[in-house]
Amino acid sequence: MNDLRVNGDRLWSTLMEMAQFGATDKGGCNRLAGTDLDRQARDLFVSWCQKAGCEISVDQMGNIFARREGANPSLPAVGTGSHLDTQPTGGKFDGVFGVLAGVEVLRTLHENNLKTPTAMEFSVWTNEEGSRFQPAMQGSGVYVGRFDLETELNKTDVNGIRLGDELERIGYKGKDKPGSRHIGAFFETHIEQGPILEDEKKSIGVVRLGQGIRWYNIKIQGRESHSGTTPMHLRQDALIPSALIVSEMENIANRHENGLGTVGYMDVYPNSRNTIPGRVSFSADLRNPDPKVLDKMHQELLSFCKQLSLERNIEIEIDPFWYFAPVEFNASDDVKAATEMLGYSHMDIYAGAGHDACYMADLVPTGMIFTPCLNGISHNEAESTTLEECEAGANVLLHTMLEASKRIAEQH
Repeated sequence: MNDLRVNGDRLWSTLMEMAQFGATDKGGCNRLAGTDLDRQARDLFVSWCQKAGCEISVDQMGNIFARREGANPSLPAVGTGSHLDTQPTGGKFDGVFGVLAGVEVLRTLHENNLKTPTAMEFSVWTNEEGSRFQPAMQGSGVYVGRFDLETELNKTDVNGIRLGDELERIGYKGKDKPGSRHIGAFFETHIEQGPILEDEKKSIGVVRLGQGIRWYNIKIQGRESHSGTTPMHLRQDALIPSALIVSEMENIANRHENGLGTVGYMDVYPNSRNTIPGRVSFSADLRNPDPKVLDKMHQELLSFCKQLSLERNIEIEIDPFWYFAPVEFNASDDVKAATEMLGYSHMDIYAGAGHDACYMADLVPTGMIFTPCLNGISHNEAESTTLEECEAGANVLLHTMLEASKRIAEQH
């Protein structure tokens, strides 16, 4: 069985065939959740899985599960999957590669008539991108219990259209209760969406950690007044302390290994050339894969803002409204073992973006497999990878799942 390999040409062909749904002029994909294009992509996935002998189930959140039965149906299955929805100006591979690597694993098992010890399940998660409906990773979040089913089905897009209505319209609002699958391990294959593997000239990233995230809304209340008549020492300029916080965000990130700090949005009032800003609202985003380090970064931001408020006698309001805890992928050793058995170059890496596997790690041993992408570009129509890189990732997925299935059977 160690000699078993996927068909790279076939995998690449399925990727290009799926890319027709929502194809853009610049070579990317625009396939938003709940649209007719989403339905076409889902239908194609289902047809491929059915041809390879799978039973199809859909839960109430629209998550699809294709089950290939194993030697012992009572054992928990080994799962894999990702998403088929894209950003409005997305690429051909983000999410889709993870789904179709699973389809290629399925086809390889099917054509070789291999009976695995446990069942294998191949999934498509609803609305991972969070582009049309918020939040991101919506389907997997409902599945693991992070989000409430009815609340998420009632979410609307910019035109007021409900997600639940769209899932029903396209035929993918199922009856199964989310979270009811009998899964014992889960793996997700994904392009890295970053430049590290390419820079290090490694074929496979063994994902050990998922990025922890803290999001803040920060509001500074000063006093607007005339820029030509108000002396500097009598001003309550809200923009100057905002700029100092932005600079400190960079300092905090640079002080800590793997630290990231971003201010991506700012609203200045009254936003007039010759008026001292009286109010500034802006976002702050701190990230680190180590929970202790992320907490230290959080405390440093709060402390800096408190001290700045006292020094400048100005009101600084911080709303730390969202926390996504760092994820430990505790089935990563399976990924590493498969990679080494296959002889691919590899390195340990962490996931800088959110993925469905980050939520599945709440429930079962989970691992992720990263493959390189050109210049680290993702969420972009220019997103690119190669047949060989995809083939390597699918081969690692195949042998990772086989090993996990064997281990689960032995444990039971």
